[in-house]
Amino acid sequence: MIIRPRPRGWQLLYILRGSIVPAIAPRVLAIGLLAVAVALFAKLHAPFAADGLAVAPFTLLGLVLSIFLSFRNNACHERWWEGRKQWGQLLIEARSLARQAGALLPEDPRLRRRVSWLLIGFAHALAARLRGRDEAAAAAPWLAPDQAHVLQRRNVPDALLAQAADELAGPLRAGALDPYLYGCFDARLHALSSVQAACERIAGTPLPFAYTLLLHRCAWLFCVLLPFGLAGALGWATPVVSMVLAYAFFGLDQLGEELEEPFGLESNDLPLDALVRTLEIDVRDALGDHPLPAPLQPQDYLLH
Repeated sequence: MIIRPRPRGWQLLYILRGSIVPAIAPRVLAIGLLAVAVALFAKLHAPFAADGLAVAPFTLLGLVLSIFLSFRNNACHERWWEGRKQWGQLLIEARSLARQAGALLPEDPRLRRRVSWLLIGFAHALAARLRGRDEAAAAAPWLAPDQAHVLQRRNVPDALLAQAADELAGPLRAGALDPYLYGCFDARLHALSSVQAACERIAGTPLPFAYTLLLHRCAWLFCVLLPFGLAGALGWATPVVSMVLAYAFFGLDQLGEELEEPFGLESNDLPLDALVRTLEIDVRDALGDHPLPAPLQPQDYLLH
């Protein structure tokens, strides 16, 4: 995620870090070169300049395309924002469970630490799962030797929650934990499982491919044909106008594509590593661990 102050004045013209320009620059330049060629052709062939394509069809097509791009970007932003809300809920549930463990398991600090570290391992494993990384390797540093068997499971984050439930069931079976209090812990674990399922739903259900493909094609069709409609009226100004409109349409298309996958590694995706570090700090602080790891900071305006 890009973290930087809002640009002001001339900064709007030259800021590239966090901008969509690097991703779409080749496409915009291609349209600019095409527009130069069309403008030159129109300059050399007066009949083409006089009888070129009318601007009205491009106005209608551009209006329809902008509406569809707006709908798609709204849907993509909703996926991005829902992913952020789910990770916010994960922080809430993990902090609450750590707080409950400190209040309800004061006589068994070993069990409290084992459960709390399972929570940290769960966050690391879930982030790795959403980004296609090795879940077991991400969770392994947070497990005791007798808990390592959970790393053999296909769904490591879910196995970690099951292990936490099993750890808490020990004092329940021994009569040291009231069933109602165990129910409070189980409710937190269920909420964490719901967060995992929601994140997997977002990651595993992209927008319909046919809809995305249609918008890609229409954006290219509009930008490629636009210089033919403008050359007769604008002359050598055609490349400038064509590139500005290409920047707008290709930029909206590319931005929607990045927001569609909120758990990826693009500049505008969610900073899962920073969120996991925040959870780790809070849970270890509740255990009384010191020194605590430092929060992740943006590097060159990018927060991972």
